Amino acid sequence: MDAARPGEVLAFIGIGANQGDRVAQCEAAVARLGATPGVRVLAVSTWRETAPVGPVAQGPFINGAAALATSLAPRALLDVCLDIERAMGRRRTVRWGPRVIDLDILLYGDRVIDEPGLCVPHPEMCARPFVLGPLAELAPDLVHPLTGATMADLAAAGGA
Repeated sequence: MDAARPGEVLAFIGIGANQGDRVAQCEAAVARLGATPGVRVLAVSTWRETAPVGPVAQGPFINGAAALATSLAPRALLDVCLDIERAMGRRRTVRWGPRVIDLDILLYGDRVIDEPGLCVPHPEMCARPFVLGPLAELAPDLVHPLTGATMADLAAAGGA
C-alpha cells in the first residue's frame, strides 16, 4: 500500500451495502471516492458477507474498507461520504435499516475527534468484526489511537 504524501492524511473508510447488487454498490462507492479531488484510494480490502447488526430485520451485508490518502479535513471527508451516499440513493429513514450504501470514517490519521455528527475513531469499530477484519487486512500494524492496540490484535480479539 502506498503511503500518504506530505499534506495528506491516511484515513480508513468502512463500506457496506445490503440492497441491490451489493458488491457493485461498494465498488461504485470506492470509484466515487477515488474520483474526488483531494482523495487517493490506496487499497481496498476484500469484500465479506456479514449478518446485519441492530434491531431491524434485513438481509445480509457486503462489507469492506478502503485506505485513503486525503488532503481533505475530517469534516470535508465526511461531507464527501454523505454526498456519495445520497447520490447513490441512500435515504436515512430507519436507523440501522437496510441501505444501498454506507460509508463511515473509521480512522483519520491518529486523530481523535468528537464533534456533533463526527466521531473518529468510529465509536463502534472495536465491537464490529466486519470492520476490524478489513482493517486488519489493510493495515495489521496500524494502532488504534484510543486503545493502543493494533488492528490485527483487535481483529483477533473481536473474532474477525
